[in-house]
Amino acid sequence: MTRADSKARLERLRRWDRSSAGTPCEIRNRADAVRREMLEDSARIHRGNFTRIGTEDLALLFEAYDRQFFSGSLSAALSDPERSRIGFRLSSRMTRAGGKTFRFPASGGRPPVYEIAISSHLLFTNFTEPGAKVAVNGVACRDRLDALQRIFEHELIHLVEFELIGRSSCRSAGFRERARRVFGHQATTHQLETVQDRAARGMGVSVGDRVAFRFDGRRLEGRVNRITKRATVLVNSPTGERYTDGGQYDRYYVPLDQLERA
Repeated sequence: MTRADSKARLERLRRWDRSSAGTPCEIRNRADAVRREMLEDSARIHRGNFTRIGTEDLALLFEAYDRQFFSGSLSAALSDPERSRIGFRLSSRMTRAGGKTFRFPASGGRPPVYEIAISSHLLFTNFTEPGAKVAVNGVACRDRLDALQRIFEHELIHLVEFELIGRSSCRSAGFRERARRVFGHQATTHQLETVQDRAARGMGVSVGDRVAFRFDGRRLEGRVNRITKRATVLVNSPTGERYTDGGQYDRYYVPLDQLERA
């Protein structure tokens, strides 16, 4: 692909960006069309609260959004005959963010490449209770596929801005304006329940709390330093690692259901 070809493809994306506003009805119809494509074409996603997902499904989702919302201009801007400029990943380790878009800088005269990562952990730990109310980017979601779409839409705005501007921040006014006019988003944050939310709601445990747990037949007490899939609990110890507060602690990784308030 020549430099002129690349410039023309990027200009096509710029033209799309200047004329990409849709009415609420148009946006809803396009998003519903993406949903139907996923339910029809995916080998794993056959219902809204799907129980399996693969990276191939994220690639399908990208293609559907490119057709329905971008008129092919996004995939055209990212085309390169020598390598793929966009990759997808599912992460079970992302416990706070629903999605992230990574930009890997240009090198050797070639353009930058991107990766969109989606938190499978957050998708599958939500929508487990009937009637659960979840909003993503200010839009109410009825099931996992709705939530996946809203998260993916957010990441696509990052992708567009990286290509057109070279940087992207969902705190910026420009990002919020694009997300609103392209996808009808009313906010730039999700309300998916995190492990931290669940620990606070179910057990009343938050970072900084004093907790007790059993280890090798002993009852230990310490302070919650971090909560991911497990709690990191710091227990005072004269031989432990020294922390910035001046104390010395042994570090324990404790399943949340084994904690109690001390």
